[in-house]
Amino acid sequence: MYKKQLKKISETEYELPKTGKMNVPGKLFLSEKLLNDVEENALKQIANVAMLQGIQKYSIGLSDMHLGYGFPIGGVAAFDIETGVISPGGVGYDINCSVRLLKTNLKETDLRGREKEITHSLFRTIPSGVGRGGKLNLNENELNNVLTDGAQWAVEKGYGKKEDYLHTEENGKLENADPSAVSKRAKSRGMPQLGSLGAGNHFLDILIVDEIFDKSIAKVFGLEKGQVVIMIHCGSRGLGHQVASDYIKLMDDKYGHPDFDRGLVNAPIKSELGQKYLTAMNCAANFAFANKQLITHWIREDMKHYFPNFKTEVVYDICHNIAKFEEHIIDGEKKEVLVMRKGATRSFGPGRKEIPEDYRKVGQPVLIPGSMGTSSYVLCGTKKAEEISFGSTAHGAGRIKSRTQAHKDMTFEEAKKDMEKRGIFVEFGNQKGLIEESPFSYKNIEEVARVSHEAGIGNKVAKLKPLLVIIG
Repeated sequence: MYKKQLKKISETEYELPKTGKMNVPGKLFLSEKLLNDVEENALKQIANVAMLQGIQKYSIGLSDMHLGYGFPIGGVAAFDIETGVISPGGVGYDINCSVRLLKTNLKETDLRGREKEITHSLFRTIPSGVGRGGKLNLNENELNNVLTDGAQWAVEKGYGKKEDYLHTEENGKLENADPSAVSKRAKSRGMPQLGSLGAGNHFLDILIVDEIFDKSIAKVFGLEKGQVVIMIHCGSRGLGHQVASDYIKLMDDKYGHPDFDRGLVNAPIKSELGQKYLTAMNCAANFAFANKQLITHWIREDMKHYFPNFKTEVVYDICHNIAKFEEHIIDGEKKEVLVMRKGATRSFGPGRKEIPEDYRKVGQPVLIPGSMGTSSYVLCGTKKAEEISFGSTAHGAGRIKSRTQAHKDMTFEEAKKDMEKRGIFVEFGNQKGLIEESPFSYKNIEEVARVSHEAGIGNKVAKLKPLLVIIG
């Protein structure tokens, strides 16, 4: 039904016309090939988001979009601060599920013959898996400091250096984070999990810079062909999940939910409950920033056992599931709006004050991981993205198969053989993860990155190929 309504604007853009209760049209950054893989229900979610009060310009779907809770994953929308709403379904359960990229002083040849040993060592060093806890024993006071100070808390405690958080979105610390807005249940879930990878699609990858598309920007980011880089993908663990669950219930109890989608339960941005959710969300985001900072520190320590002169620096650390107050041009005028990105990456062009100073002239790094067996991409944000997608682009390959379907289509042995054939060394918490996160469960990352580049909402800088993979 929804696919038939789409109007093709260009080879990389479609419009879902405004009909019925939609306040704005839908805008989709897709190729014909990617559109074939998009579920009707994901397009329905684009239409449903367009019905929310105070939405501005359009409801957006990105090249990795697929069915989610409330918003599609790969969904973006901006809301008027006075009349708009905040919806936990526009942020997601894994608040600030995000990616950090580290550059190193190693080359691919340095790893040869030691791949299995290093993979196993990192797997033992970085706690991962469902319910697995971290290495820290925090009390509630210390956890509250984590929730307010994020990655900066970790650095102050000796887990890293100032440059790490200076190359993190929002300097690794979202302001207006009030731990009293986070429930005891959420805190008890998060307290033992800080400094752990988690499970599902969370991973730690060691990759090689395989191809450079823009030498001048790659140089600014500190990337060169043949270099070893490390990518960490994780979020706010049980704490963020509980924050989402708590506020979905609170909002439903107070305001009810839209009849067109229970997943879009919401509260007015200016309401007491809306403000309370935003400050709790910021706490969960800060937990995620601290989480990756600790993992970075333990990677440094572990790799020095193999390479005494090992050095690694943060290229960038970027949010994927978040709501942010930002300035954008609406009807020809600069206006502050609340932008919700669900499985989407901010993609700001040159000059924005939100970008780290040493990247400001070129635009912000954009990190788009593939699946564990395919390439990942580093892109650069653009001014065009600010004009047409609220400064947003895709956040990854995007699932093409549900986890249930993956188990129907592939056995553990088949998934294992596939990774061996690709020459990738993998350590995993359980067999389930290897099946569910296999490349066959995801869209074509090359196509996702191509559409972003050709639509002008994130330009390709470098392609990374995986070598060592750790999944929960």
